[in-house]
Amino acid sequence: MRTLAVATALTLTLSASPASAATTPYLPRPTGHQPVGVTSLSLKDTSRPDPWVPSVPYRELMVSVFYPATSANGPKKQYMTPLESRLNLERQNIPGLPLDVFSTVRTNAVVDAKPAGRWHGLPLVVLSPGWTQPRATLTALAEDLASRGYAVAAIDHTYENRATTFPDGHVTGCAACEVDDQPGFWEKFAQVRSKDTSFVLDSLLSSKWGALIDPQRIGMTGHSAGGAITTQAMLADPRIRAGADLDGSVHVPIPASGLARPFMFVGSMDEYTPGAPGPYDDWETDWTHLTGWKRWIMVSGTVHQSFTDLGVLADQLGVDLGDAIDPYRALTITRNYVSAFFDQHLRCRPQPLMAAPSPAYPEVTFIG
Repeated sequence: MRTLAVATALTLTLSASPASAATTPYLPRPTGHQPVGVTSLSLKDTSRPDPWVPSVPYRELMVSVFYPATSANGPKKQYMTPLESRLNLERQNIPGLPLDVFSTVRTNAVVDAKPAGRWHGLPLVVLSPGWTQPRATLTALAEDLASRGYAVAAIDHTYENRATTFPDGHVTGCAACEVDDQPGFWEKFAQVRSKDTSFVLDSLLSSKWGALIDPQRIGMTGHSAGGAITTQAMLADPRIRAGADLDGSVHVPIPASGLARPFMFVGSMDEYTPGAPGPYDDWETDWTHLTGWKRWIMVSGTVHQSFTDLGVLADQLGVDLGDAIDPYRALTITRNYVSAFFDQHLRCRPQPLMAAPSPAYPEVTFIG
């Protein structure tokens, strides 16, 4: 299943070129018209102990909130700390690639910039990263949505990734990795992330950010396991009006009662054979239980990592992921189709990209 066997989007399996050590990686600029700000929030849910480390009597989360800003001037967000970079890369043992390289990635969001936007005017998109992955890996998508007028909340699900750093300096690791082979793991995983998502929504809407966010226009998407649990989060929280799954196998299917809100699947065409066992056979089952507006698109030439920052970063660092599409093109497709989906369902603006295949994107195939 993609969420486990291929889910580690930082699994860069081929060697890096020696020149990669001298490269300063960067995220492509957002394509919207507004500057982007970002702030980091440390949230503590005291209503429950941590589900992965029960000795911790609360659930603590780090969240990056991206938003349209009034100015592009100011210090840019650090992609990862050197320690986070090392803990994410050391298991890969890629020759020639410095373990702190992700701490040098140039981003585009200004730290704590003054927000732009009218009272309760911003639709909100929640982002959930893949299994073992930090929220940082969805930064390029988050920056782009914010530049187009969205608030974006990217969640680090504590103890489910290699490293989460909190303001007091303590760093948590992947305690859940020690039990991911146990029966019922994915059901628990879906419940934990659903509760995390609802808690983050409660926290944001009751904070100063609630003055900017339109609570009637909330969507969610994620990559790999983070995309796969979006349906479960939607079923658990009716505030999430629309959702999308970016290349994530569904371990917990939609119940027969169905999901009636808009939903979109986005995956890799090269790995899909209709009706045959494979990484998307669970999508075929869930498809029949999506009873509202729905779309299923596949992108030729992509690999699992193409739908995150890691496609373009691997290319810059000389790491071959095996993709046959230009990684910048893959990022453009991801950004444009995700934003079109949310523009249509959160802003009620009909989008040609959602209606039919576009000659501008011949790589994209409509399955349904």
